[in-house]
Amino acid sequence: MADTFTNLIYHIIFSTKNREPLIEEPIRQRLYEYIGGIIRSEKGTLLEVGGMPDHIHLLTRFRPTPGLPDMVKSIKSSSSKWLNQDVRLTPKFAWQTGYGAFTVSESQIPGVQRYIRNQAKHHARRSFKDELITLLRKNGIEFDERYLLD
Repeated sequence: MADTFTNLIYHIIFSTKNREPLIEEPIRQRLYEYIGGIIRSEKGTLLEVGGMPDHIHLLTRFRPTPGLPDMVKSIKSSSSKWLNQDVRLTPKFAWQTGYGAFTVSESQIPGVQRYIRNQAKHHARRSFKDELITLLRKNGIEFDERYLLD
């Protein structure tokens, strides 16, 4: 086969360092737009973005290269640098070290988009930690709950 065909769709979640509630309006929408630009610069597509003051959800379509870890690293490092240098967010902004990433089939995109859009409603009933545990279990990922921040 002369060409390579891929459809790499990811639901990516990561939080602010120590789950500090720093992603508030008016910067939230600007941050989402900035992250969309980072993804577009690597020829990816941001299908949905949303979250809460202490974490973010991205639904993305990436090319095979750069790989997922490099894309997440770029998104996190570039956006935190922007928040600290251009927006001058106080206190100093940082993302957590790790992230969660889950593959999504094309047919599931609308449901994941709804899920991301309804974060405020969702978190009125469930903590971020509970949400993360549910996603990890649903995706068959082993974890030690002691290492999940409250």
